[in-house]
Amino acid sequence: MVNPEIQSWRKTVESEIVAVTVYADRALVTRRGVVSLTGIERELVITSVPVTLETESVRVSGTGTVGVRLQGVSSDRIYTTEPVAERVAHLTRQIQQLEAEKRHLQAQIDALALQSSFIEGLREKTEEPFSQSLSRKNLSLSETLDFLNFLGSQYSEYAIASGECKAQQQELDKQLQALHISLQKIQTPHPKESLSLVVGVEAAGEGEFELEVSYLVNRASWTPLYDLRFSTTSDIVHLSYLAEITQSSGEDWIGASLTLSTAKPGLGTLPPKLDPWYIDSPSPRLFRQRGTRPSLPTIALQAAAPAGEENSQEEDEVAQDSSIPAEIIAAQVSKEGSVVTFKLNGGGNIPSDGAPHKTTIFNDDYPCKFDYVAMPRLVSFAYLQGNVKNSPNGATLLPGKANIFRNNVFIGATGLENIAPGQEFKLNLGIDEGLKIERDLVERLVDKRLISNQRRITYSYRLIITNLLEQQVKLKVTEQLPVSRNEQIKVRLIRSNPQIQLGEMGILEWQLTLAPQERQEIYYQFNVEHPPELTVLGLDI
Repeated sequence: MVNPEIQSWRKTVESEIVAVTVYADRALVTRRGVVSLTGIERELVITSVPVTLETESVRVSGTGTVGVRLQGVSSDRIYTTEPVAERVAHLTRQIQQLEAEKRHLQAQIDALALQSSFIEGLREKTEEPFSQSLSRKNLSLSETLDFLNFLGSQYSEYAIASGECKAQQQELDKQLQALHISLQKIQTPHPKESLSLVVGVEAAGEGEFELEVSYLVNRASWTPLYDLRFSTTSDIVHLSYLAEITQSSGEDWIGASLTLSTAKPGLGTLPPKLDPWYIDSPSPRLFRQRGTRPSLPTIALQAAAPAGEENSQEEDEVAQDSSIPAEIIAAQVSKEGSVVTFKLNGGGNIPSDGAPHKTTIFNDDYPCKFDYVAMPRLVSFAYLQGNVKNSPNGATLLPGKANIFRNNVFIGATGLENIAPGQEFKLNLGIDEGLKIERDLVERLVDKRLISNQRRITYSYRLIITNLLEQQVKLKVTEQLPVSRNEQIKVRLIRSNPQIQLGEMGILEWQLTLAPQERQEIYYQFNVEHPPELTVLGLDI
């Protein structure tokens, strides 16, 4: 029983989560609660704080109509047993329903077995009379076939129906097994662990006081995610900047103001320090008794602002918020150094279920120039690429996965690197079958006579590119010649049409512009020379 005297100077504050800032590997949670003080309180308690809380991160502040001195904060560990009666009743009803379905299926199986036995008995009893009637020609051939088909079809139908019922029974058995396991788990009492934050206070008298507590929790993170939608008939790429938020911190974020940050508090602010690297011989292992988790240390507290100033500031914020049009669905983006934050409009609702929850940061259109690249030696298709430029006044696009939609059809996924405002970047948009590419080896000639005591092999290739699209396209075609690693093996480009220069590592590149339905041809020829006694590897082209 709680001592009445202690109860009089300890008061529980009913608080709710009002703001959450999510980082890459944790989250900063802010709670607020209003309490009526009488002047004798010495401790204010906030209950049901999750154990994922980082104890050294707790900060408290507050405002009110009465002067309050905040003296320190500590924690109490609480163990409670979850109520399970309602869940047990729900699982029991599900088990009873499935068992009733299983009994119904068994009745169907028994009835089908009885019908199959009747058909089997009918076959045995009519076998001899049926044979005699057939020999005496009392039955026609068609009547005989009808009777045999009747026996066969009925027996087959009963067997198939019985098999389906047994398969359904097996599926019900699996569901019942899972429900029994769940029922056993929740019927076994297990305490739920949480923390209470105890704030030491000294109140000057009676009045209302709003307490604010903030703390970091683990098991929370967010990652960028993008949707890119485009059409080759337009020079615009529509980008949806999304956030995928995951948290299993132990408390639900319902109706909270949600902010996403690219800061990495887990890495600290100082570079790591190398400790001595010791080596030693094995020694007897010592076991230490595991101690209890220490309470939160007393920490420096923020001073409470005067009630009048706080109210004035809140009125200014409300006035500013009311001026923002409701139809704008976009986050407020801010940048401080290399840290970017996105304050989402509207309340965040992220339950502590460990599942990914997506929310939109903003949508925008980006100018884009499309072109194509092809490597016919490897693939007989052209790949579409988009050259996009981020707006100079836009937000930084963080590294993340991007889903690509062409004419609202999903064609694949790619990855975006960190893209700063004003930076150009390239999007790989997959294969476009609107460009047809044919590649043929039209000649392979081995000179029978030696030239300067060298054997010469000549190769000739022809490429035919057809633009089946309804618009003009730009295409970069890349081919390659073999590269010699032996000074006795020489590779030379003899001819190319259109004419180009041989690049590094044997690369050949043509920049083509094709009008709609236009057909262009590329031809090139090269030879390989080597001593006749030398075996050349890798020329199986």
